[in-house]
Amino acid sequence: MAMQLVLPQMAAWAERTDTTHGEAEGHSLREETSRPRPVSEDTGSALLQAALTRENLKRAFKRVRANKGAAGVDGLDIDQTSKQLALTWPAIREQLLTGTYRPSPVRRVMIPKPDGSQRELGIPTVTDRLIQQALLQVLQPLLDPSFSEHSYGFRPGRRAQDAVLAARAYVQSGRSTVVDVDLEKFFDRVNHDILIDRLQKRIADAGVIRLIRAYLNSGIMDDGLVSQREQGTPQGGPLSPLLANVLLDEVDKELERRGHCFVRYADDCNVYVRSHRAGQRVMALMKRLYRRLHLTLNDGKSAVADVFAGRKFLGFSLWPTRTGEIRIRVAAQPMETLKHRIRQITRRNGGRSLLNVVLQLKQYLQGWKAYFSLAQTPSVMFKLDQWVRHRLRAMLLKQWRHGRAVYRELAALGASRQIALITAAQVRHWWKTSNGLIHQVLTIEFFNRLGLPRLA
Repeated sequence: MAMQLVLPQMAAWAERTDTTHGEAEGHSLREETSRPRPVSEDTGSALLQAALTRENLKRAFKRVRANKGAAGVDGLDIDQTSKQLALTWPAIREQLLTGTYRPSPVRRVMIPKPDGSQRELGIPTVTDRLIQQALLQVLQPLLDPSFSEHSYGFRPGRRAQDAVLAARAYVQSGRSTVVDVDLEKFFDRVNHDILIDRLQKRIADAGVIRLIRAYLNSGIMDDGLVSQREQGTPQGGPLSPLLANVLLDEVDKELERRGHCFVRYADDCNVYVRSHRAGQRVMALMKRLYRRLHLTLNDGKSAVADVFAGRKFLGFSLWPTRTGEIRIRVAAQPMETLKHRIRQITRRNGGRSLLNVVLQLKQYLQGWKAYFSLAQTPSVMFKLDQWVRHRLRAMLLKQWRHGRAVYRELAALGASRQIALITAAQVRHWWKTSNGLIHQVLTIEFFNRLGLPRLA
């Protein structure tokens, strides 16, 4: 269903938010948001009232739609959920305000990681994603200003690239030893009682606390069976990143109090010091701080090490120039992941058209380039561009297969008779031939016209 068709349905059930308790249908949004309803034990909390206003729900719906995502355990996508909410929303809203709402279990999905392991995601239903997003939009402005300036993950106006730039500044100042801390399955091991305790210290609102506790206890469904969980806040719900920052901010504030230079993005934290001995002391401190939260370090990934000895942070690594300037480059692992994906897209079988292959590459490379735009290695990117075009030329040569086809295709592209003949005679050596005279036909401009992005 098109967006313009779904939004009126969304507005229809969201408007019931304004009229359920006898408010006139003609009230304007400004009147509604400027005059919050009185809160009592049987009608919920002030924050829930704010989260469930018509305008906030409409914003939440648009964000949930933009984020796309799969259906939850009820099997309903966003359009189907919108239709259902037109009938069920008044009852759901009443349950939310009275504290009787029970979220559906999340659906377990395992996502493969580049290192061969798997990341567990818990996919809430669209209804629960909508409620969580609406609640997030109310809680984020209240909680975010209190978080540490050294925290960059899942915060408005902050990006992973900002964290990397901060890390480079610390290293440039002479702190070339890093205490690289990685938590063991953090999102799966968040202690519910500790999280709720830290949340209550920031939000004196029983209705919100009760609803968040219900989401933490909602359980997870796998192969049709629901298992209850006493710990963890599964990745996949809009609230999980904010709750993670609430919990880990305690460690941030202690590091700040001690004057340490550090950068945290979600559960990845790097502390920068001037010596290995200082790093060992900080590592011991970090273990104690996380132990208070019932969290443990991943010993295989955590270490005290030289920044330039192959350590990576958010996909980047740092290296010093001869003049002492610290520069940023793409770390080895994401670079290998990039090459592996390009090999998959440009594999020399399957009979796919060049245009379709370039379209796939465009979708992947544009996102990759946007994230890794900080890399200060133009020569590396230039060689990557050459390699991608090399693979595309080899793919075409193998698809054409026979000398006559190669001659015919190159002639149609404007190649001279000599170039077409020489290339056709060498067609069986796809890789070597694709780096020869065919360059004069399948030029950089040729691939530019097809829409192939360039990394350099």
